[in-house]
Formats: sequence, structure tokens, C-alpha cells
Amino acid sequence: MRNIFVRESGNYKTSYVGDMKLFGTVSEKVKIVVIIGVLLLVPLFTSNYWVGLLTLCAISAIGAIGLNILTGFTGQISIGVGAFLGVGGYTSAIITSTYGLNFWISLPLAGLITAIVGGIFGLPALRLKGLYLAIATLAAQVIILFIISRWTSVTGGTSGMVLSRPSIGSFSFMSNTSYYYLSIAILLLTVLYATNLLRTRVGRAFLAVRDRDIAAQIMGINLFKYKVLAFAVSSFFVGIAGALLAHYTMIVSPELYSTTVSIEYLAMILIGGLGSVFGSILGAVFITLLPIGLGTAIDLVTVYFPDLNYLLSAFKELAFGLVIILFLIFEPGGLAHIWLNIKKYFKLWPFSY
Repeated sequence: MRNIFVRESGNYKTSYVGDMKLFGTVSEKVKIVVIIGVLLLVPLFTSNYWVGLLTLCAISAIGAIGLNILTGFTGQISIGVGAFLGVGGYTSAIITSTYGLNFWISLPLAGLITAIVGGIFGLPALRLKGLYLAIATLAAQVIILFIISRWTSVTGGTSGMVLSRPSIGSFSFMSNTSYYYLSIAILLLTVLYATNLLRTRVGRAFLAVRDRDIAAQIMGINLFKYKVLAFAVSSFFVGIAGALLAHYTMIVSPELYSTTVSIEYLAMILIGGLGSVFGSILGAVFITLLPIGLGTAIDLVTVYFPDLNYLLSAFKELAFGLVIILFLIFEPGGLAHIWLNIKKYFKLWPFSY
């Protein structure tokens, strides 16, 4: 049993098979089992309200991982995430509500259609970068929301559409707990895919494009192919998150996918850590729970100082931007880097001496 408590130190692989293993040591396997076990047991020890919040965190984490594939792994900025969430949500809504197909068909189709739309809007990435690419993706946000709002016969226009929760046979995912397990299952699959992606030829091409696109092109990497592919893969997971969110809230409407939502998702990967799958999850949890934490803190303060209620309510709106600025100044690596420093300092994870 002693090897369970030993961390791998250095790269001592003697074969390609060993090098390609996702979990190289027993301790890593035990860590994953413990994490999954904790996630499965959470609903047993928390209230229905917190299970609902954690479900939103899981769905946001799926979308954040998708955005991080584009921005953190490939270096292509996007301010159109909110619109792509809308594409996924509306696609699933139309397939299930209008055409009567079930959720299990609409979910992958929502991801695929969002990937196609994302790939189309990713075409300017070959010629544009930086601020210019950001403006191009902002244009995608405006165009997609304009189509959703005006195509009344299909999307319902500004009135939106009503959805139902998914079901398997006679079992329906109506409870927060059941939908939490569904979201966690899809999140785990997303994490597995994103982690493996970096170990593939495509993932390494993404990183090369991010670090030095001209050098990558000289080495033979097709910039057009991989930039568009990054947009498509990213949009696929954002579309999956949009479909999950739509069926969780059971409503889709244009105002739910505004530019503010896109900024929130950018904040998730900036605060969590660019280029980090784990950081995407931390950032999604942080941004999702931040308004709850601020609201609770303000309520506690106003109990003793009721005159500050109006002032503190206004401060809550400023706190979001302030948090992003502070992270960019003092910890550009995000929460993932903070967690890495904690592990290095205490040397307690995973299961080490």
C-alpha cells in the first residue's frame, strides 16, 4: 500500500505506452476515484438550493472548458460565447419542442450545429488576431442574437421558447439532484476529452498556434485548419452547455445570452487560469457563486448598518470588474496557479508525504 502515497517525481517513462497513460501512478487513480466519490455524495449532505447552484457551476464549467480550448489553448479570443450558448439552447429547444424529438438526440445535435456556426464565424481568425478578432466575434454575438430575436416563426422571437426536462423512459430529470448527476457526468466526459486533447497531435498544434503562429506555420502546421477547428471544438462544448442550461431553466430567451454572459465566461477562464482545464472549473465555480457570496455579505453588513444598503448594492455591481482587475494584476495565472503554489508549499496532494 505504500505506493499509493508516493507522488511521481520526474519523467521516467520507458515506453510510448507508458508515456501516453492518462493516470500513470496508483495515487493519481485513487485521487480521481476520491473526487468522483465526493461529487456523487454531495447531494446527500447539502440542501436542494445548493444542489441547484452546483448544477449551474457544472454547466458553466463545461462552457468554460470549451472557451479555454479556444482562448487558453489556441490563443484565439472570443466575445461571442453568450451567442453560441444561445445557439445550443435554441437548437435543443427547437428539436425537442417543435419537432418532438427527445433530449438525447437534441443534445449532441446542439453541440454539432453550434460547432458549425462557430467554425463559420472562426473563418476570420486566419486574417485577424487580438483586438480585431475580438471585434469580429463580438459581431457574431450581435448577428446571432439579431437572428434569434427576429426569426419569430422558428425561435419565438423575444418571447422565447419553453422546454421540458429530459427523461429516460418513465424517469424524468425534474429534481435538482437528478439533473446535477446528469450535468456532472457530462462535465467529467468534457474534462476527460479536454485533458486528452492536449496529448494529441491536434492539441499540440493548438499550443503551437498559441505560442507562435508564424513559427508553427513554418513547421508545416496549417493555421487555417487548426484555428477554425479550435473554434468548432470550443463551440461544440459551449453548445452542449447551452442545451443543458436551457433544459435546466426550461426556457430560452434572447436576453439570457447577452454580451454580459460572454464577459462572465471570459472572466471564468481568466480568473480560473488560461490553458488549464482544472482552472476552468475553478473559475466557473467562483464566478457562479460570486454574486451569492456578495449578496450574503451585504445582507450581513446591512443588518448592523441599514443605511449602507443602497451603497453596498451598487458596490456589488462593481465587484465583478474589480475581481477581474485584481486577478490580472496580482495573479495572472488564476486560481489554478494559486492551487499549484499551495500544493508545492504543503506537498500534500495527491497523497504524498
